[in-house]
Amino acid sequence: MASAVSPTQAPVASVAIRSCTLLSGIGLSSFAALLLELALTRLFSVVLFYHFAFLSISIALLGLGAGGVFAYIYKARLSRIETRPFASTLCSLNAIAIPIVLEIVLHVPVSLDLSWNNLLKLTVLYLCSAIPFFLTGLLFSVVFAREARTITRLYGADLLGGAVACLCVVPLLNRLGGPNAILVAALVMSVAAAIWAAAPRLRAIAATLGGILVLLIAANYSGRLIDVVYAKGVLRDKSWVEFARWNAISRVEVDLQGDSGKDIVIDADASTFIMNVDPHAWQGTDWQKNLMAAPPALANVLRPHGEFAIIGPGGGVDVLRALANGSPSVTAIEINPIIANTIMRGRYADYSYHLYQRPEVHLHVTDGRSFVRNAKQNFDVVQMTLVDTWASTAAGAFALSENSLYTVDAFREYFEHLRPDGMIAITRWEFQQPREALRVVSVATEALHQFGVADPAKHFIVVSQGDLDEDGIPVAVLAKKSPFTSEEEAAVKAHLDANPDLVALYTPSAPGQNAFSALIASNNPRAFARDYPYNVAPVDDNAPFFFFTLKTDQILRNGPLQRGIDWKVNLGVVVLGIVFVISIVAVLAFLIVPMLLRGGGQKRALPLLYFVAVGLGYILVEISCIQRFVLFLGHPTYALTVVIFLLLLSSGAGSLLSRRWLSDMARGWIPLVILILGIALNTWALPDFLSALIGLPFLLKLGVSAIVLCPLGLAMGMPFPTGLRAIAKTPELEIPATEFGEPATSDDNAVEWAWAMNAASSVLGSVLAMVIAIRFGLNATLASGAAAYLLAIALFPTLATRRALP
Repeated sequence: MASAVSPTQAPVASVAIRSCTLLSGIGLSSFAALLLELALTRLFSVVLFYHFAFLSISIALLGLGAGGVFAYIYKARLSRIETRPFASTLCSLNAIAIPIVLEIVLHVPVSLDLSWNNLLKLTVLYLCSAIPFFLTGLLFSVVFAREARTITRLYGADLLGGAVACLCVVPLLNRLGGPNAILVAALVMSVAAAIWAAAPRLRAIAATLGGILVLLIAANYSGRLIDVVYAKGVLRDKSWVEFARWNAISRVEVDLQGDSGKDIVIDADASTFIMNVDPHAWQGTDWQKNLMAAPPALANVLRPHGEFAIIGPGGGVDVLRALANGSPSVTAIEINPIIANTIMRGRYADYSYHLYQRPEVHLHVTDGRSFVRNAKQNFDVVQMTLVDTWASTAAGAFALSENSLYTVDAFREYFEHLRPDGMIAITRWEFQQPREALRVVSVATEALHQFGVADPAKHFIVVSQGDLDEDGIPVAVLAKKSPFTSEEEAAVKAHLDANPDLVALYTPSAPGQNAFSALIASNNPRAFARDYPYNVAPVDDNAPFFFFTLKTDQILRNGPLQRGIDWKVNLGVVVLGIVFVISIVAVLAFLIVPMLLRGGGQKRALPLLYFVAVGLGYILVEISCIQRFVLFLGHPTYALTVVIFLLLLSSGAGSLLSRRWLSDMARGWIPLVILILGIALNTWALPDFLSALIGLPFLLKLGVSAIVLCPLGLAMGMPFPTGLRAIAKTPELEIPATEFGEPATSDDNAVEWAWAMNAASSVLGSVLAMVIAIRFGLNATLASGAAAYLLAIALFPTLATRRALP
């Protein structure tokens, strides 16, 4: 007997299918949008500069918000279109737009200058890159407004999709590379289009797009079909590139230099030579002559048989020098597995004479500071030579370049892992008016004070590669917990006499007359920095912006921003300002002004300001947590993915739970109070708590991160959907059994406007977070997030004061 479907079963099945389509479509679209944002960050770091990687956050938020504005302004016209075909068409358009944006990013040469032509290119790049996010924002705002009865579940699916994207971005970048990861985002959009599609024709279009994208990703698996064309405004000459590979940290290539030299180039910017000599047979070679005539060689002169810990060894310059001078043990800590394993221990192992595979060399692929902090052994020398990490993640401008290697807290840990007569040897670029190596002395002085050294005048030796008569001179700073002896000074003098290009800028017996001697003589780095033209005051983990040495008055003048070796660092501040200005103009042009012209916003000013406060609070807390967890998790990429994943996942759960916990409007303020208390607790206790657990295995660190972040994220996920439910006209009832696609036509539903205001505040907040962190520190950024949530508490009664939430 054939089974029949009862009349009551049919609506239930229809409701289940409808709900599955709705939630899976939103989840996949959110996955694709966040994957695109994170992958663009990696791509911007290569094609532009690491400062510009910060653009992707504001680009994504602006596009999402502009989509909400468009949906509100054209609500009447859009109401004539059923939801499913509309959503399927938008996702298909997005699957086409994303590859086009990829080609634009790869082919628009944005260089390092502030000309109007260059700013125009940057603006075009900014607006074009926002198009996929605009389409996603339009989709989300229309669906959220039409399905106000299921806002909590929709918001949960949105956050869950983003959370899964955080888990996938690292393996996708490692396996497929930056361009292909962006194409995967387009592929997922085509899958979402197929899920939304009700008509066979739309489903066929989505399937065709998906097939084309799969073939394109497969064809570009080697990275040769779609790759970097312009980098830093310069057309790339691929004739000298022998090897290139992407991962979540950077894009690494090996380039030919002359007839036989090879260097590793990171993100088409920072470089390090691959050593091509046997360390035990270098006597009389040019390698010996050149490497021993460099300032970092002083550490090898004073500790020829010492045990070295070398942070950021790259192509092996410091490792070779240590082995060749007789070191029995060299611990090399390299953060990038492509450099350590693929290049130095793999493809170019023979070329480098198996330098990283020698028994005296102990290679560790991890964050340098975290390794030293957890190390069980002590060293004779902890060395860093020109360690610049210009690669970036979506954590924001300065997020990876300021990775806490050069803070007072870091120097304390380096000193703690030295033997009684050990030293740290830090080499930085220096200028006619010193600032980088000078700040190393400032930081080391503060660390020595904390160790009880009242006057560290005899604890420093500073040597440069010639006089400081031009910018870009390497300067080595040697610092000890114990005073340098007369024998050590004599050894330094003898080495300098044998290498006349080296110049002593400071020794205890001959301090000289320069900025270094003045700083050390003052014995008060902060007081010295107040009167010095550049900000060379010590930095700590709360504000680890070592390379940011400009003072406010210098930012307002053009002089310090002229091209120089620190142009990229100084430009970062300008870029933050430019992004902030572009963001304000874009928010006004695409969000605020259209809303005001549309009318009706004045009567909702205070309720909408609630969504501005919630958006600001979320982004300020999120970026602060990413920065705070960099040191604990050992790498900015891990901090980015883990923090965003946990916050999105727990926020999604909070959104779903808010429907049950906050059914009464009178209790809607409770999550905001919990948030403020949680932020205050994290500001006060989190740094010491994480510091005490830094030595845990990585899996346990993930558990600790979840314990810390999930309660915070749970509360952070409640205010936004609660506010949306309060201002939505349609109560949250059970989903009707009919097929969705009958859009609400009332103008009283301001969900789209609220969505846009929340996105607008997040655009500006993403920039503001870094501005506050640079100027006042991470604690102040967290406090600003708490202040935003406090404002939301004050505004909450304006949403719907006399009716319960459904």
